[in-house]
Amino acid sequence: MSLFCMWSGVNGKTVHGSFHHVSVNGSLYPAKTKSRRQRWEVKPSEMANNTLNPIRAIVDGMKLSPNPDKPMIALSIGDPTVFGNLPTDEAVLQAMRDAVDSQKFNGYAPSVGYLKSREAVANFYSCSQAPLEADDVILTSGCSQAIDLAISVLCNPGDNILVPCPGFSLYKTLAVSMGIEVKLYNLLPEKSWEIDLQHLESLIDERTSCLIVTNPSNPCGSVFTKEHLQKIIKVASRHCVPILADEIYGDMVFPGCDCPSMASLSSDVPILSCGGLAKRWLVPGWRMGWILIHDRNDVFGSEIRQGLMKLTQRILGACSIVQGALESILNNTPQSFYNSTIRFLKSNSEICFSELSTVPGLNPVMPSGAMYLMVGIDMDHFPDFKNDVDFTERLVTEQSVFCLPASAFEYPNFFRIVVTVPEEMMVEACARIREFCQRYYRPSSCDSNDLDQ
Repeated sequence: MSLFCMWSGVNGKTVHGSFHHVSVNGSLYPAKTKSRRQRWEVKPSEMANNTLNPIRAIVDGMKLSPNPDKPMIALSIGDPTVFGNLPTDEAVLQAMRDAVDSQKFNGYAPSVGYLKSREAVANFYSCSQAPLEADDVILTSGCSQAIDLAISVLCNPGDNILVPCPGFSLYKTLAVSMGIEVKLYNLLPEKSWEIDLQHLESLIDERTSCLIVTNPSNPCGSVFTKEHLQKIIKVASRHCVPILADEIYGDMVFPGCDCPSMASLSSDVPILSCGGLAKRWLVPGWRMGWILIHDRNDVFGSEIRQGLMKLTQRILGACSIVQGALESILNNTPQSFYNSTIRFLKSNSEICFSELSTVPGLNPVMPSGAMYLMVGIDMDHFPDFKNDVDFTERLVTEQSVFCLPASAFEYPNFFRIVVTVPEEMMVEACARIREFCQRYYRPSSCDSNDLDQ
């Protein structure tokens, strides 16, 4: 039978509707339309099919069979907790214990994070050149979600974003899954991985919706000077392109090196700065990140802020317990803890750079921060290997040392070393890499001619 009805809808308005019902056991239920499908056919979405992590794509295809006579040394994982030699500070742990014991943070937090926690982040990172208030902070499930939200709010399918090469693989993973084109701009190893500004600017067009700048860099460990950052901002200003500043390593800079935030240098370019607890506080598994909204001349206005808020409501992101501990973590972690971590990373970097600089066929680039060091391979001197993937695969097979081939960062003929391993393991790893290279290094023909003369 057909039933015509009226009911009071939203805001008291009368809504008219017509439904077809059938009687089942004396009750009225909507009749089901006959399914058009004749067989099961469940397929993954286009987003799922388009989601690919370049690191996993390369590493999963490698034949990694370590030498059973040598213990494995993994220099490939950007997780400072792996070897247990870099624990977080006791004050950080106590803040978490207090948050748990209080039982105040067991429920749902606002999608953008607790107000008090956002105030703590704003106070911690605010400066006269780039002031922050709680409303300028969005708490996220790690820096990865911060990057995801920032790209999602700035870009539409068909737009393009500018991404460093070599650069963190997640940018491309996220963008391509959303139908966003990735344009890779070059970093220059001979200039300590500064951006090739001319190349960067040549890539910008009317569909460029975001410039991603990673400083300090993963995978390079480089730190841009104030002057270089100002030049980058000028390029963005000329073309009215907002910046996504990935500054997760912003506080992990070696002594004698300055690393101002991009927002502190910008007068007209709006910036979404992404950061978190993972690296500086050595707790990547706690999944606490944030976006700092630095609007300039009200370019973002209310729309971008509202867009970010709507996106946070897709999931209730950051862990409420860590949010409850955040104020204490930021305010009570002693400076000595930060200093100790930086001293260790700098020392290990210097050991690695010094040892590998004297290995024929290798060209390490000394970092200035973060947790990484990139090493160039003169592939002409290693004819037994097809590329950096083959080189690093055989390094595992023969020496049980695993370095990440830089093809994972779309930068072939380099490999990345993570410098968070204990010092004795770093020394041992470098010795094994030297032994491996000495075995396979071949002088070029001109080198041979020079020797004959």
